[in-house]
Amino acid sequence: MGWRASVGATVTTVVALFGGYLVADALDVVPGMLTTAPPPAPAAPFPTAPGATTGPTPERSLPDLPSDAPEPAASAVGRLVTGLTKDDRLGKRVGAVVVDAASGETLGAAAPDRPMVPASTQKLFTAVAALAGPGGDTTLPTTAVLDDETRLVLVGGGDMMLAAGSGDPDAVNGRAGLGDLADQVAAQVLDAGQDTVTLGLDDSLFSGPAVPADVPAADVRDGYTAPVAALAVDVARTTDEEYAPREKDPALAAARTFAKALEKRGVAVRGEVSREEASSSAREVGRVESAPLRDVVGDMLRRSDNTITEVVGRIVALDAGEPGTGTAAIQAVTAQVEELGVDMDGARLVDLSGLGRGSRATPSQLAAVLTLAVDPDHPALRDVADGLAVAGLNGTLHDRYPTSNPGRGYVNGKTGSLPKVTGLAGTVVTADDRLLVFVTLADKVPEGGSAGARVIFDNFAGKLADCGCR
Repeated sequence: MGWRASVGATVTTVVALFGGYLVADALDVVPGMLTTAPPPAPAAPFPTAPGATTGPTPERSLPDLPSDAPEPAASAVGRLVTGLTKDDRLGKRVGAVVVDAASGETLGAAAPDRPMVPASTQKLFTAVAALAGPGGDTTLPTTAVLDDETRLVLVGGGDMMLAAGSGDPDAVNGRAGLGDLADQVAAQVLDAGQDTVTLGLDDSLFSGPAVPADVPAADVRDGYTAPVAALAVDVARTTDEEYAPREKDPALAAARTFAKALEKRGVAVRGEVSREEASSSAREVGRVESAPLRDVVGDMLRRSDNTITEVVGRIVALDAGEPGTGTAAIQAVTAQVEELGVDMDGARLVDLSGLGRGSRATPSQLAAVLTLAVDPDHPALRDVADGLAVAGLNGTLHDRYPTSNPGRGYVNGKTGSLPKVTGLAGTVVTADDRLLVFVTLADKVPEGGSAGARVIFDNFAGKLADCGCR
């Protein structure tokens, strides 16, 4: 028999045997993957814990500290301040103040009463004024009113953090949504038998220049701020980046977004959106509310949002019975801070965010505001201190303070940065659980030295955190 015949016989035998095994497998006579039995029922879904939800992003607030924690020695803190001011990398104009929060005693200071460029540390004045004036529970409404059956007017109440669609009850930026407002309006309009409206925009809450005169045009172009408006979507950003280009007319852009939302819900908007003030007799048909002002202020401080700071300042002015202008806002914020007992002599504010060129404030004035924010006698201001960025965790300090810096997690601060200007003002918990207030400013930083100046200030605050200093 040739080799082909032999192989063929062998294959035939194997196939016959293997085929017989498959039949036996299918009949469950021998073990295998085949079966004629009915398929098993599908497995029950994996059980889940009742009510389990994703928790919120962790945030750290100022802790309750022991009342008998030892106060650092002024001599020791003073040596740290002296060492800071002698660092040539900071330039020739350095100011610093360290205050014991409980006693109010100044433990160390250098040029505490020198007017200096505060940059964004200046936002602390607006934050304190907002919580002392309008108050942390205040919300900013965005409403829609009908002047007649088909004349709809969108009315801005100062919320520049609207969502284009549905609002998020857990968010600050995007708490209120134009989509939710459109749901309310469409329900009422359609129930009345109408399916077409005209849309007006009432953004008369704020007036005057939308951008402070002393803010460079390049800062607006580069997205560091937006024109202040009575309403806007996502602080007028045109993309998702933090410093995105901004809408030139934020309120009108928001109104057009609202018109599209209405059309998606079956209400056609006839013609173009036009500006007009809503009449006092108009009937409200929809309302959404911003996050409480305390949350807005905290978000403003952590992210150092220039636009929202200017908005909050105008809310302070309106609460004081003044116009919603930038000039009135500066005056109202200054007056409110002075009413709290802070001596503002020598301060000059050209805007409220610190972005404008020409503002001056002293380290002592900033320290006084922070001391008020942690004073148990001013509980309404506590949200200012809790709203500061936490070293190494969030906000403008999220990428600062490496694990080697003892201030990581123990420093809460408001940063400040302009060309040749660096600032950091906030609170720090010492190794002995004592709460200190500190302010550090340098407004003549040598060319190219800003990044290094930030590290120097971070290290200084870290030394305070590591300090027993007795």
